Amino acid sequence: MAEYIAKQIERVLREGAAVCAKDELLVALIGGNTEAAEKTAAALLEKFGSMRRLAVAGVVEMCEGVPGMSEKVAARVRAALELGRRSLDVEEPVAQIKTPEDAFHYLYVEMARLEQEEIHILLLDTRNRIIKRVVVYRGSLNTASMRICELFREAIRENAASIVMAHNHPSGDPAPSAEDVSVTSTIVTAGKILDIALLDHIVIGGTRYVSLKERGLGFG
Repeated sequence: MAEYIAKQIERVLREGAAVCAKDELLVALIGGNTEAAEKTAAALLEKFGSMRRLAVAGVVEMCEGVPGMSEKVAARVRAALELGRRSLDVEEPVAQIKTPEDAFHYLYVEMARLEQEEIHILLLDTRNRIIKRVVVYRGSLNTASMRICELFREAIRENAASIVMAHNHPSGDPAPSAEDVSVTSTIVTAGKILDIALLDHIVIGGTRYVSLKERGLGFG
């Protein structure tokens, strides 16, 4: 196995990690006996189905039903995946939201890897500085199941002048749906009544985003 891992390390040094398949990278991390490590890597990929799901799994979950996976090895894999996630955070979060891109950079590291839809709200003061970030909803975005008042509860409590709303599309496609536009229109109207402006609604899909305000969707 040591020879196998050495070959993988040599390949990374010579060609870069990007050329290695997912199972090869996992085998190098798992270590131990060659055949056992390959079986463990294959079982991990089969259990979780994707690297996105594996990346959010805990140590105990990784060990359950996966032959050859000890807590020590699972912790090593978990640490490597967490380092990969943190490498995406290349910019310090902004304290002030001036553009849709500012909001996206502040939010995407946490939201890009979510497996279900969530709504996050940025509470802003009169100078568009961030007061607080709030997770207000988990589940499919629709007006039938979401209470609009929940979006403004913390904004009222914190005396926010405005909010930026964001939600994710786990599919990775940030294109707004008709329901996204409808919900946005409803929130804009509610914000006018409460004197708390909805500055933008950002849809995040992986490392891409769409600003409904820029596209004039729901803000007419």
